[in-house]
Amino acid sequence: MNFDIQDLSGTFTAFDIVVSLALSFVLSAIIGWVYRYTHKNVSYSQSYVQTLVMIGMVVSLVMLVVGSNIARAFALVGALSVVRFRNAVKETRDVGFIFLVMAIGMTTGTRFYLLAICATVAICLVMVLMNKFSWFKLDVQRQVVKVQVPPEGAYAALVEDILIEHCTEHELVSTDSVRSGALTELYFTAQLKKGVKPSELVSALTEVNSGQRVTVLTGYDQTDI
Repeated sequence: MNFDIQDLSGTFTAFDIVVSLALSFVLSAIIGWVYRYTHKNVSYSQSYVQTLVMIGMVVSLVMLVVGSNIARAFALVGALSVVRFRNAVKETRDVGFIFLVMAIGMTTGTRFYLLAICATVAICLVMVLMNKFSWFKLDVQRQVVKVQVPPEGAYAALVEDILIEHCTEHELVSTDSVRSGALTELYFTAQLKKGVKPSELVSALTEVNSGQRVTVLTGYDQTDI
């Protein structure tokens, strides 16, 4: 019995299909485990990791279907262009992992098996090393300070004085009107002075803003919001 699947673009066997899909599954699963191991923030999603594995296998299948047929490739691009994604990617590294599994799917689908294996090992090893040794980490922890004050300008000036006293640097990000103009909400980014605790900053700001709400979010650039 002949298991060859043949068309004008070339030939691939049932064995090629099994190897391509199985290898793309194994390598994508390895990438998924590396993503899980190196993930530090609170936004970990099991669904996202499972999607990584599925993307690798689907891209491998697509590459098998396309082969060297340019017309079929354009037809698939047109068919896939109707897909719309609504979920925002919270981390830029998530996009990198998506591109990685797509590349692995392309290499397994085009039967560059050794390249797929070597690329997976090398890139995953780099990700693990960067995570283990915290490469490119910036040891600066910044805060987001949100203060509600009466609309009079004197209160904003008092808040600025408190920030100058407790922070090495600060910057006003935005000013919003809340409660139908009864209050003004000020957003700052700031870096506390050495030895100053966020609770101390909250207490100092509470004393000058007529008892309105004060929020200090610490480490906003390392934590998902």
